[in-house]
Amino acid sequence: MKKHLGVFDLTALGIAAIVGAGIFGTIGQAASAGGPAVVLLFVFTAFTCGLSALCYAQFASVMPSAGSAYSYAKQVFGPLVGWIIGWDLIMEYAIGNVVVAISWSDYFTGLLHSFHIKFPLWLSMDYFSAQKMLTNETKIAWENAPKIAGFKLIFDLPAIAITAIIGWLTYIGIKESKNVSNTLVVIKLIVIAGVIIAGFMYVDAANWTPFMPHGLGGVLKGVSAVFFAYIGFDAISTTAEECHHSQKDLPKAMIYSLLICTVLYILLALVLTGMVPYNSLAVGDPLAFVFAQKGLQQISIIIGFSAIVAYTGVLLVFQIGQPRIWLAMSRDKLLPAKFAEIHPKYHTPAFATIIAAAMVMLPIFFLNMNEVTDLTSIGTLFAFALVCAGVLFKSNDPVFENAGFKVSFWPSRIWASVLLLILGLLYFLKIIDISGLHTVFYVFLGFTILLLLIGIVKNWSFIPLIGLCSNLLMLGSLGNESWWRFVVWLLIGLGIYYFYGYKKLKND
Repeated sequence: MKKHLGVFDLTALGIAAIVGAGIFGTIGQAASAGGPAVVLLFVFTAFTCGLSALCYAQFASVMPSAGSAYSYAKQVFGPLVGWIIGWDLIMEYAIGNVVVAISWSDYFTGLLHSFHIKFPLWLSMDYFSAQKMLTNETKIAWENAPKIAGFKLIFDLPAIAITAIIGWLTYIGIKESKNVSNTLVVIKLIVIAGVIIAGFMYVDAANWTPFMPHGLGGVLKGVSAVFFAYIGFDAISTTAEECHHSQKDLPKAMIYSLLICTVLYILLALVLTGMVPYNSLAVGDPLAFVFAQKGLQQISIIIGFSAIVAYTGVLLVFQIGQPRIWLAMSRDKLLPAKFAEIHPKYHTPAFATIIAAAMVMLPIFFLNMNEVTDLTSIGTLFAFALVCAGVLFKSNDPVFENAGFKVSFWPSRIWASVLLLILGLLYFLKIIDISGLHTVFYVFLGFTILLLLIGIVKNWSFIPLIGLCSNLLMLGSLGNESWWRFVVWLLIGLGIYYFYGYKKLKND
């Protein structure tokens, strides 16, 4: 593969992936559950991702591989753990793009409606949502859909079409994809900056009170929605083999993109919760909604256009990342050799790119995004936790001997002790309330405290330790149903590993 990417391009790819579904979709659900205090969740999520990014950067500086977290985990924990992460990332990218493609379709049809162009409802939703007929729209779609051999023809055409277009773009080259990504990022940053400035003119500070109406439990209900916004920075590392100077450029790009996007998310969260009461934000298009509430329909149209631009960028980056992970897994003989084939003209993993697009398009026919957002977040957090664990427990591994970037050693004996004292004091003063959360959260909380105590005794490196603990706490805050789905997906993956990957490695 050819090297076309520098720091600016990588940072733009990170922004393209991070600034999308969170700003134009899931931020509304998070704000509705947590109130104005959702800004704290963005800070905590950015903090968690930042710690994970430092650990990613250390791995990337010694293993400039297209495999991202898969390659890192395989190197330090062995092929089984590597396979688990690779299988996990398949879920993250494929299902994540299903959510983004559906959201893209919603904004696209909404923009058409703004210009009084009616798009057939049976061509803008999944089959099973229409079949249930729970809303007026789904009922109309089901009743008006044409039949072929007695089967209702219902599918989300815009979502499938944009996925096919993005698949074609990523197929023909990383240079072309980079140029499109850079252009999309510039456009949406200009629009978002304008929206923030315009929004603050209509902020009513009274809407920020109460700041945390449903306590910490309410804030943590938005973990899945908020974290879904940040998973994109992981995709930067999959382009390592196409970077000019991956050891230097990847760490910089990860941190730059996280900082820029966190500032944008915090400002937008303040704008949203300041313009309207937080409990009215449980809508699919919160930015357009708040401006429409103020009678600014023209700005809503601009936001709809910028959302389409933003979601296109997310789709692009995710579709770049997925085939490159498969490429690395195929090179390690955990997937068929076909996935490692490089196109002689375009220098891209051609077959893997086609399959990646197909894996997004097929679920669009029968899934809606509410069913899969948690599953995507749980998969990503699991990958982040293992990368942090790799740096924490394998810091003396020979692989890191010549690392161009190393996570600084902060003694846990000092920092973890201070952290536990502060958290204990906040809990004692009832500033932190952890009642009413999922049972799974308390299990993860107990495990996290145990890890911190062991870290203090053994004086582990604090940064990867707190990165691991932060990811574990966020994993625990996700619902029980998401965990069951994740376990099922994991068991399927382990079955494939045993019957294909393990036997292939054993025979070789």
